[in-house]
Amino acid sequence: MAKQSKAQKQTVERVMHEFKHGELERGQGGKVKNPKQAIAIALHEAGASNEESPRKNRENLKKTKAKERKGKTARDAAEGRKASGPDGRSKADLYAEARRKDIPGRSKMSKAELERALH
Repeated sequence: MAKQSKAQKQTVERVMHEFKHGELERGQGGKVKNPKQAIAIALHEAGASNEESPRKNRENLKKTKAKERKGKTARDAAEGRKASGPDGRSKADLYAEARRKDIPGRSKMSKAELERALH
């Protein structure tokens, strides 16, 4: 297998984390229970599949990264359902702190992105 880029590794990590915590869903909406299926999804989203052309793999990674930036992953959806994060702060609290620290792009950030930017 070819060497994975940093972006591909992060995507595979995220997908496997979602699988481990029961958040990974199939296209039809059911939860993924088979580890082999989770790996296939991870490689496809990361653009590291040997079943696709290099061009299609690049497109898949580009789409996945856009989805991650917009906060439309299963992990982000699960985090968004909680009013407060692991440290008990809401998105409004995080935004207020980001404003005090003058973090650029804060108005377009999701709750998870604000948490990452602040820590």
